[in-house]
Amino acid sequence: MSFVHTVAQGGFGSGTNELYDRARPSYQPKAIEHIRKALRGPGPYKIVEIGSGTGIFTRALLSNPEWNKAIKGYVAVEPSEGMRDTFARTIQDDRIHLRDGTFQNTGVEDGWADLVVIAQAYHWCPDFDLASAEFARILAPNGTVACIWNLEDRHAARWVAGVRNTIEAHEQGSPQFRLFLWKQTFDTPSYKKFFEQPEEFIWSYSLVGTEQIVVDRACSKSYIAILPPDQKEEVCQKLRELVRKGEDKEWIDEAAGTFHYPYQAWVVIWQKK
Repeated sequence: MSFVHTVAQGGFGSGTNELYDRARPSYQPKAIEHIRKALRGPGPYKIVEIGSGTGIFTRALLSNPEWNKAIKGYVAVEPSEGMRDTFARTIQDDRIHLRDGTFQNTGVEDGWADLVVIAQAYHWCPDFDLASAEFARILAPNGTVACIWNLEDRHAARWVAGVRNTIEAHEQGSPQFRLFLWKQTFDTPSYKKFFEQPEEFIWSYSLVGTEQIVVDRACSKSYIAILPPDQKEEVCQKLRELVRKGEDKEWIDEAAGTFHYPYQAWVVIWQKK
């Protein structure tokens, strides 16, 4: 079994990550504060972020005053060299150490971490049982795992559903969040052995959207990034039409072309037994 899905390898490889870093939204203060409050020790905390990507989540923690002062050490684990390059260019902090690694093999010493966090990445995990065992190995007693996702809310507006349907037609069999395959984790032997029942939290919110933001976020998705240029342009044109014709858009400033872009934040907390 490959430790990194082939769609992720291509879509998040070299040359794709500047768009990803620019187009993807950051994480809501309420969601990241919820993670901090879920931690069972007094801090400061040692954190392992797996699938750290270009550093969007890491920067969200560093820019939050309460989180920033609560960080003692931070290991960012990312299998994509291209994403690691972008991370290294955008984050300079002596507490943060960036390394190659995967869900099953983080390279972190036993019992080091108070928190394992996975932002916008856990649905790519190829073996949930091995990952659960690895998380338990590197966590200290009473440690916590937090998975967090930002997602377009297809149920909040018809035009968003149209955008999602257009994009998802090109998923190429990749294990996307919406399929909820990642929930199989909670039935694995390692999860049941090492962790309590998971807790799931969802918040709805909206971001400022424009036609170009919708297109850029679509193009930052791995399975769109690897399409041939003509197919990618066809997808972009369909998306532009959906946004323009979306009668249920809630305008912020119609003259400026800005509207509410419905999103949800999902956080799933696992506590080590």
